[in-house]
Amino acid sequence: MTTTKTGQTPAIQVIERMFSLLDALAAHQDPVSLKLLSERTGLHPSTAHRILNDLAIGRFVDRPEAGSYRLGMRLLELGNLVKARLDVRDAAIGPMRELHKLTHQPVNLSVRQGDEIVYIERTYSERSGMQVVRAVGGRAPLHLTSVGKLFLAHDDPQRVRAYAARTGLSGHTRNSITEISRLERELAQVRQHALARDDEELELGVRCMAAGIFDDQGRLVAGLSVSAPADRLEESWGERVRATAAQISDALGHHGA
Repeated sequence: MTTTKTGQTPAIQVIERMFSLLDALAAHQDPVSLKLLSERTGLHPSTAHRILNDLAIGRFVDRPEAGSYRLGMRLLELGNLVKARLDVRDAAIGPMRELHKLTHQPVNLSVRQGDEIVYIERTYSERSGMQVVRAVGGRAPLHLTSVGKLFLAHDDPQRVRAYAARTGLSGHTRNSITEISRLERELAQVRQHALARDDEELELGVRCMAAGIFDDQGRLVAGLSVSAPADRLEESWGERVRATAAQISDALGHHGA
């Protein structure tokens, strides 16, 4: 019996059998024989053969040679349509609001563009007690922001040094990281804890913590951060920031640890 991820069983038997055959094909990179598919699904060879033939007509299954099958290109086409609908902002807004309810502080969604991050979404309220300086569409240098550090931490050392050479690691406050050796130590901490911080490095009086959002290919596509007055940022939020970022990543098809 095939049970979907929702815990439900298809009401129509042939649909259930189709699901089981597709799952069996998905478990193998190479073409699979009819005999093996029959064994893995518990279906009689003639039943499996009939269903596979119909799936082949719809291009959900390919027959590279007689008696063997693999997943078809139609699944890739449909998958690409689904992927095109997965917008990180759409996936993030609900979890961001929940995180804001917990912290009562601004929650930001940012992406990388060149040597800067760009804020693409934000949830906040007047109760935060913090003036929002950088609105949606605002930009900031990578090395001065928590999300920017996430992206630098995922670059190789040569690219980080090239970034430092291009930008000169100019600072905005007395806390800004302006030396490559200090930045490299900071990025090592980011990689170790999967959490990045901005300790009044972009704006005095404002601290942030951020975690990465990944797509179905495991690529870092955005960062989720919480900003707060320096004396109000709570360390206990770190785990929730990571968990919320992981929730958004899951919605984008990421299957990481």
